[in-house]
Amino acid sequence: MALPTAHIRIARPTNNIPALLQFYRDGLGFAVLGQFEDHDGFDGIMLGHPGTTYHLEFTSKRGHDAARAPTQDNLIVFYLPDPEDWKRAITRMEGVGFAAVASFNPYWDANGKTFEDPDGYRVVLQNAAWMS
Repeated sequence: MALPTAHIRIARPTNNIPALLQFYRDGLGFAVLGQFEDHDGFDGIMLGHPGTTYHLEFTSKRGHDAARAPTQDNLIVFYLPDPEDWKRAITRMEGVGFAAVASFNPYWDANGKTFEDPDGYRVVLQNAAWMS
């Protein structure tokens, strides 16, 4: 099965691509990998880090309300085991105006910081290594 080597795209709709750009590009340091306008009524942007096996896509359809995240527990978690890398990531988020929020699940507050994007989806910057 080829899934272990697949590139992953996480895609979701939004009402505000410019606000998400500030959060994911300016705050989290993602690069713009691609974008499109008026593709059958959709605008979109792909953000990621060159050379990684994942990226995020945000799309907006004219005349459609994408709504906010359904719960406060919709998360993307980034494991940053190096304490200095983790502190730099937190400082970068705070430096562009994003304050950490209390996590819905207190587990994430013990070794991490949670930030809420403009659509209500949350990103956890976890100061720990992922267990494989």
